Amino acid sequence: MKQSRLALAVLFAAALSPASLVFAQGKGDEYPSRPVRMIVPFAPGGASDTVGRIIQPAMADLLKQQVVVDNRGGAAGNIGVEVAVRANPDGYNFLLGNIGTMAINPNYYTKFPYRPLKDLIPITQVVDVPGCLVVHPSLPSKNLKEFIAHLKANPGKLNYGAPAPSSANALEMVSFLRATGTSAVEIAYKGGAGPAMIGLLGNEVNVMFVTFSSAVNFAKQGRVRMLAVISPDRNPAYPEIPTMREQGINMTVGSWQGLFVPKGTPQPVVNKLYRVGVDMMKDPGVTKRLGESGITIVSSKSPADFVAFVKAETDRFAKAIKDANLKTE
Repeated sequence: MKQSRLALAVLFAAALSPASLVFAQGKGDEYPSRPVRMIVPFAPGGASDTVGRIIQPAMADLLKQQVVVDNRGGAAGNIGVEVAVRANPDGYNFLLGNIGTMAINPNYYTKFPYRPLKDLIPITQVVDVPGCLVVHPSLPSKNLKEFIAHLKANPGKLNYGAPAPSSANALEMVSFLRATGTSAVEIAYKGGAGPAMIGLLGNEVNVMFVTFSSAVNFAKQGRVRMLAVISPDRNPAYPEIPTMREQGINMTVGSWQGLFVPKGTPQPVVNKLYRVGVDMMKDPGVTKRLGESGITIVSSKSPADFVAFVKAETDRFAKAIKDANLKTE
């Protein structure tokens, strides 16, 4: 009998990985014991990559482990999200998701391989990134009123860049064109806002909606012309630029971002990543760099609060996409 019990004990101990033993303690104090991967579902150069690389050092300091940024762009962010969904739920893989990948895409694509609120665990929001309307400097328009007049005088002759039809950038442009009774041709880019911005810088496209952080430095350098900011108030990082609302267009939607882990990640790890996610946004280096990029820090009150927020955003875009009849395969 003693030998049987001993054999069972040995088998039980062998079945528990070192990570499982840590999680069984209920605290996760020894987590992480090796580098952690941050999956960014877009190519370098866009807002998600910017945010990821700004928070990376502070997160690494708090976790006392290296945090590796893994850019997995493509398919409007869907490729990167699927990588996260299929990743080992051991706390060593987390996703920097945003409004597009978490709230828009699941409603836009009728055949969707995952559902964020079922296949991922939301941890906390980290930022809200305002959008902006930028044009190539070769256009004669110096302000929004002049640009709308230029669009009306040249119906269908201008083109705009967008990461994907389902991206917040593209939906913002569709809303803007409808609100102003104008038209333009969409030029789709792969991999996120970065490639589309490169297209605008090279005058491949005339105009685009893009996250403020992706455009502000180019605007200050005169390489693009920023006509309006999509936010309730002017952005302190570039206060000379008026908001869309100031210029008669009621657009205030921003592009939020937050942390997610695969379903099945142990609760002690979720709790620790939540604490780290909130604390890293208080780091002076993080607040300074995000502020310079015009990005607003937003931390959720709890993981449950972030779950409710993501659900509300998903429902909001479900209605907007249905009303606009924008669903696709």
